[in-house]
Amino acid sequence: MLASVLAAVSGLALAEPAPLPVAPTAAVPAAAAPAAAPVDAVAAPAPAQGVMSYPPSYFTDVGPSTALEMVQRLPGFTFDRGAAVRGLSGSGGNVLIDGEPPVSKNDTLEEVLRRIPVSSIVRIDVIRGGAPGVDMQGRTVIANVIRKSSSGGKGAATWTTWPLADGRVLNGLRGEGEWRWGKRLLEASFVLGKGPNDQAGDGDRLRLDAAGQPLIRSNIDWDAQGERRWLMGAYETPLAGGRLRLNGAIMGNDSSGEYYDHIVYPGVWREYQYSTDARLQGELGARFNRRMGANQIDLVAFQQWNNTDSYVRFESPGLNRLFTNTKDVSETVGRFNFRRTASPALNLEAGIEGALNTLDSATSLRINGAPLALPAANVQVEEKRGEIFGVAAWRASPTLAFEFGLRQEFSTVTSSGDVVLEKSLAFTKPRATVTWSAMTDLQVRGRVEREVTQLNFDDFVANNSVAQTGAVIAGNPDLSPMQAWVGELAVERRFLKRGSAIVTVRRYELKDVIDRAPVYFGNLVADAPANIGDGWRNEIQFSLSSPLDGLGLPLSMLKAQITLRETEVTDPTTGTPRQISAIVIFGPPPAIQAVRESEWELRYTQDLPKLRSTWGFDIIGPYIDRYFRASEIETQKVETWMIVYGEWKWRPDLSFRVEVQAPLARDVARVRDVWSGPRNTAPFNYQDYRNLQYDGGIQFRLRKTFG
Repeated sequence: MLASVLAAVSGLALAEPAPLPVAPTAAVPAAAAPAAAPVDAVAAPAPAQGVMSYPPSYFTDVGPSTALEMVQRLPGFTFDRGAAVRGLSGSGGNVLIDGEPPVSKNDTLEEVLRRIPVSSIVRIDVIRGGAPGVDMQGRTVIANVIRKSSSGGKGAATWTTWPLADGRVLNGLRGEGEWRWGKRLLEASFVLGKGPNDQAGDGDRLRLDAAGQPLIRSNIDWDAQGERRWLMGAYETPLAGGRLRLNGAIMGNDSSGEYYDHIVYPGVWREYQYSTDARLQGELGARFNRRMGANQIDLVAFQQWNNTDSYVRFESPGLNRLFTNTKDVSETVGRFNFRRTASPALNLEAGIEGALNTLDSATSLRINGAPLALPAANVQVEEKRGEIFGVAAWRASPTLAFEFGLRQEFSTVTSSGDVVLEKSLAFTKPRATVTWSAMTDLQVRGRVEREVTQLNFDDFVANNSVAQTGAVIAGNPDLSPMQAWVGELAVERRFLKRGSAIVTVRRYELKDVIDRAPVYFGNLVADAPANIGDGWRNEIQFSLSSPLDGLGLPLSMLKAQITLRETEVTDPTTGTPRQISAIVIFGPPPAIQAVRESEWELRYTQDLPKLRSTWGFDIIGPYIDRYFRASEIETQKVETWMIVYGEWKWRPDLSFRVEVQAPLARDVARVRDVWSGPRNTAPFNYQDYRNLQYDGGIQFRLRKTFG
């Protein structure tokens, strides 16, 4: 229930809104070859097709403070922080740093970019379709942040306070700094703060029987929040003719919530739920790379662990539930890459990756004090996975580029405890892309690929939804990854120097779709993740970045994106076609996302240089998540969300920001259609409707930079 808290905690960690476009000056074409070590020359090398370079002067009018702010303001580029998958392939976002992805996961790409001050940046290259020596991370568009190597120290401290409409005041503090001497670099940062769960609030609940007559009327009071305690650092140094980067992080993420349901009909009583989630994460990463003429080798090692304790207590007259879960997850990854620039037009890459993943989970559920057995409640899972791959990037002409890749994946999954099994899996994953720059301002990109999602360890164990709704969500370690043949076509047109319009269409032919399926034990019907057969998904996405100077709004930018989807799979309970539940689906890269039929967002910003200020607003459109289970269908509806903000640069090293969240408030509704048994045989029982309103708050942020 409180998973969204972890994405909304710490007023500082999430003080910045999502992409903030500005109106910079003019882009400078440049080659995009990454540097094995940072470079200093602002003057870019000879131009390369499909690459646009943006030096800090491009953003002078607004004066961003960090690399993240610069990336978010790149025209025609939408920042993607990456996916939380096991292994390193496909986990990185769409931004490189000095030509390499960070060797971190819990310490996200967003946080890494926050720690890089603008004064440390030579330029940012936006690469479309590929460029010599660049690992595109399986994407067709990527940004590359290239840093300086000049000595010195730089840093920043930020204080945020967040008065909420419900009376709570949440505060946060973050700091970051970097120190460079010679060819060595030290980075450090910390985050300490609290933030709200923006889907929790007050509202009403109504339960109707099959005839539409009221069964329950109630008033809900729900407060939830989360807290972050983070410490991150990194160190770079020359080593053995190459460069070594070490990084580490220790992160505490806690969330809690209290839910009061005051029943006013047919009688007067109260239901109460208290939830906590305590998570401690840690990671260590290392990357060594060395160039030897036309060749480069990369050695990567990564270790992470994630310990989570969940507690959910539900109390009401005649019914009490207590759910607890302790889950320990670890991952160890090693990777070797060899790259060769065979010619100015041909780049080759080959490599191997191995990973060991473990899960140890213990779950308990008590109803009125009596223990209830759950499927896959106590399991230990081990996954050994290996992958070998090769990639060839060929620029056939100044306007035409191809990339061909082949990956072979092998894995063995073993489980002990409540579920004992062992199975081996193997998947071949070919990929081909083409990029055609038909005109200076027009580019067409195509992709055909076989994608394979990674198994989600959360699907292996029982879910705490049982404590919230009474619906049992069991675990299932006996899953196969979902696969898809994907065809993608994107057309991008750039205009007015700073504008860009992109239309992208995708078709997924799905196999072994992972969704919910009924599980029967005793008199109880449960749901568990399962492979329910084949399906398909269609998607069309429209993206627009447009300056509005011609409309009398100087130094302004509007960014808009809308995505439309349709999916189909056979329901394992009824045997009829339906959409895919809001669980595992493909990215790109493959990730865990909701399968929403439509999503849209609108972001506007305007810079006021004479006032040393910026203002703007972000509007996130409504969306619907739908979950199909054996005896119920749950629909969650989230209404439009709006943020209005302004930032004033009192001095070049001191800024003050005010952000008003949800000026119109935000409604979050949950509708549960519940049957008395399996939906295909049992009669309809009731509909439970809950509507909550999150009233938002005002956030104040003061930031001081040093060096």
